[in-house]
Amino acid sequence: MSITLINLPHFLCRMKLAFILLIATVSSELDINLPADLLSDLVERSEDNELAYSLAEGEEEEEPYKYVINYEGTIDDFSGINASYGKCGKEIEQLDVSKMKAPHQIRLSYTGKATEMAITWTTNDTTEHEQVNYGLMMTELNYTSTSISHQYKWRFNETSKEWYYTSGFIHEALMINLIPGRIHYYQIESNGMKSEIIKFVAAPEEGSDIPVSFLHVGDVGTFGTSVMVTNDMMKRMEVKQFHGMIHCGDISYANKYDGERPMDAKNKTFAEQKVWDTWGQMVEPVGSKMAYMAVPGNHELDIWDSTNENGTIYAKRFIMPGNERYFSFAVGMVHFVAVSTDESIDAESTQGQWFKNILTEVNENRDKWPWLVVFQHRPIYNSNKNHGNWTGKNNYSTPFNPVHKGWPDNFEELIVENNVNFVLAGHVHHYERSWPVRNREDVLLSYDNVDRPVHITCGHAGKGLYQRMWDFADRNTYDDKAPRFSAARDNENWGHCELDFIDTKTAKHRMYLMGNDTPTEEVTITRSGARRLTLSVILLVVGFVTSLLTDR
Repeated sequence: MSITLINLPHFLCRMKLAFILLIATVSSELDINLPADLLSDLVERSEDNELAYSLAEGEEEEEPYKYVINYEGTIDDFSGINASYGKCGKEIEQLDVSKMKAPHQIRLSYTGKATEMAITWTTNDTTEHEQVNYGLMMTELNYTSTSISHQYKWRFNETSKEWYYTSGFIHEALMINLIPGRIHYYQIESNGMKSEIIKFVAAPEEGSDIPVSFLHVGDVGTFGTSVMVTNDMMKRMEVKQFHGMIHCGDISYANKYDGERPMDAKNKTFAEQKVWDTWGQMVEPVGSKMAYMAVPGNHELDIWDSTNENGTIYAKRFIMPGNERYFSFAVGMVHFVAVSTDESIDAESTQGQWFKNILTEVNENRDKWPWLVVFQHRPIYNSNKNHGNWTGKNNYSTPFNPVHKGWPDNFEELIVENNVNFVLAGHVHHYERSWPVRNREDVLLSYDNVDRPVHITCGHAGKGLYQRMWDFADRNTYDDKAPRFSAARDNENWGHCELDFIDTKTAKHRMYLMGNDTPTEEVTITRSGARRLTLSVILLVVGFVTSLLTDR
């Protein structure tokens, strides 16, 4: 029996409506549904009732386009990497999305419900048959979810009267009725082709005490080092079951000039949207098998740094809960809260009010979610001299350099008050782990019975490392003594991080350097049992005391 799901959730509908809002450099085409008479000219049914392309008379079939990423490569196999100076080298070959017929750039994401998993993929064209089939067994993919499809164009060339870039068709669907904590299988049918059958694990039911494991990275890009770090995570997935990935911003660097991209003469920028496709394909072995949860960084959201992407491309390519820039979701006994560091978070701001409300709600239910994790792009605790501790204002001068209020004062007050356990970040291209800390100087030099946040910056997942100071190239970014809050730091090696929530009291943090199959760091953290009483407990105590007084 096949069940077709036609009622899309509010968050998907909202996303597609948002695409109607155009900015000067972006054009969007929505919900591609070709009429049946046109489809009959484009496709034909083969004997096994599968979609097949029909070639025009005299047309020769082209050699299938192949795109291969050298995951097993070493530093010597990629051009321009210099580990001694933290240089990540040139970007890998860019994918040509116009030639990719098969479903690719496949990526899963959580919606906030343990019974759901969102999915997105890309093809170079569409048919009337765009869906994902899924179920509990590889041989019984009994559920079907149809997708919605969209496409966008980037930068119009007035001379050639052509768009600088046209995306593939980005498809989005929702798998529902999942069984929390169970393995599921899915296969995409799209553009007349099928993906392989892929498995994933649905989120454990909220409040369950099932161990939860996540990978987390930041500042990745599409460089040789990015590929090697991704390969390390792929190898870890072969020996360990992860529930998801946290990507703390600066995702593809599609806007960032590295000396190799063609220049857009009209706009005087080196933005290259193909890099988004390359990155999407590079991380597919990870994102197709677990929820890939991302938050935008300055290279996706900041108007100056993102070459006017302004978050629009991030929104077109990712499916995140809420408004997609700041949101929350739960996985078993862990509640994750994502915040946008390129927006204000003071008490008067929309994000600040939302942040306070969601932290309060979670903290009043710590019996259900004993672990509370905040993830973001820019860290408020950082000892690398190339980026100061995030205060809400960039330390460089640009035509557009706004002040984002509430960093770090209101933000830290809220995470301390609400017993946040971990704050994960990127932005600074190094690795750093703090001691449990609050108010800059109040440091606990132990991970036992922790009652304040531990800050972990994992910004060494692919982009060039911050070894030398921007202003003084002969000086190391660590030339000063590490501040008291800094427990460990590394600006000489790329790598990735992992967090295991073993039970309601114990978590384990690991950091793997690139190319290593054993962790360089493995730290066990036990959280304090002290937490604020929930409202229900307070009412129970008040009621008990009242009854005693009444009896007297």
